[in-house]
Amino acid sequence: MEEKRFSVDELVIYRNLRYEELFKDMAVLMGLGGKKDGREPDPFACAGRLVELAAEYGFEGNLWHCFLALCLAENENAYSQACEIAGAAGGTLDILVKRDYAVWKALFDFDIKTLSPVSLWEAVASYKPAGRESRVYNRRIRDRIVNLAVQLEQAGSAEEFQAHVVDFYREFGVGKFGLNKAFRVLEKDGAQGVVIDPIMNVEHVYFKDIVGYELQKAKLIENTEAFVEGREANNVLLYGDAGTGKSSSVKAVLNEYYGRGLRMIEVYKHQFKSLSDVLAQIKDRNYKFIIYMDDLSFEDYELEYKYLKAILEGGLGKRPRNVLIYATSNRRHLIREKFSDKRELDDELHMNDTVQEKLSLASRFGVTIYYGSPDKREFEHIVGTLADRYGLDMPKEELYLEANRWELTHGGLSGRTAAQFITYLRGKAPEFT
Repeated sequence: MEEKRFSVDELVIYRNLRYEELFKDMAVLMGLGGKKDGREPDPFACAGRLVELAAEYGFEGNLWHCFLALCLAENENAYSQACEIAGAAGGTLDILVKRDYAVWKALFDFDIKTLSPVSLWEAVASYKPAGRESRVYNRRIRDRIVNLAVQLEQAGSAEEFQAHVVDFYREFGVGKFGLNKAFRVLEKDGAQGVVIDPIMNVEHVYFKDIVGYELQKAKLIENTEAFVEGREANNVLLYGDAGTGKSSSVKAVLNEYYGRGLRMIEVYKHQFKSLSDVLAQIKDRNYKFIIYMDDLSFEDYELEYKYLKAILEGGLGKRPRNVLIYATSNRRHLIREKFSDKRELDDELHMNDTVQEKLSLASRFGVTIYYGSPDKREFEHIVGTLADRYGLDMPKEELYLEANRWELTHGGLSGRTAAQFITYLRGKAPEFT
């Protein structure tokens, strides 16, 4: 019986790949796809592009297999999105995708070392990088994509191949939301709507790194746990003095719960008009999203807060169940009030209505958590804990004396001041590090 010949032109689900041109050019070189515009692809250009991607993503080993694994990991389609976090999709999708995976397995089974020139493709098939760091994903994701490439190479059947891919989607998800933990909103010139763009380097802060504030952290963890587990949860406002760990606590939430499907999107107040567009892009994904607003406050003439109020509660459109808003602010009442407001209110017939208009934004956060400045003893405790953490060999009496001198001219008593003081000591002299 003649062996069945597969072609990438037969793909049903996995179409419109990010690196479509390279994918199809390689398929033509292997005899697994039709020639594009009747031309023969340049093997040297194809190999060079694979090497460029290896340098960008930190790949090693068989670069063709790593490239294919990347295409599978990034392609957001009906099947991959159905599998993310939840596992195998089932139904007709499952039947259709089996045909696709037979094609993908044929691509993996092809030995690129048989292509010409042989010496070029032998090097591509056993690539050793100068460095293993990825400029796109963190090391954990990079290693998992490389491992996926090895698993798919060794798969004995299309069914086993599919099982490995589904396991990847269940563990990490798919596309930018699956392979990244944090995002920002970009408004592209001439583009419809906004673009949710990954943030590559997220600060690795965990709750254990934040000294003190145990009640505050417990309250934040309780609400986030409920959200991640699919139970009812509230929007959260963290307010209080500067440098007390509000933003660090939110970063800790992201790092602690990323592995359980939590993602975070940072939005600035000038982008609040785009919030409805952001929600439209994430509402049907199998992740939990926190919209993060740092240092939130409004002057009395700024009206962007009205867009936020509608999203929090009160608009006709219902906020998706997979979205919460976490905000930090130095002020409990987010809209600035001045003494002049009181004089203006004397001329208004409905003075209470105006006051309530300004107070209603903060009241729409179901959970409010106060972060106050530490007293002197608490400040010294933070300094001492950080000094021990970094192995600073300095008598405690001398350490506290220097810390108290430092805070007088560097922002006062706060966790941030304590951390900056420890950084100063670590950089001051070799004996402190």
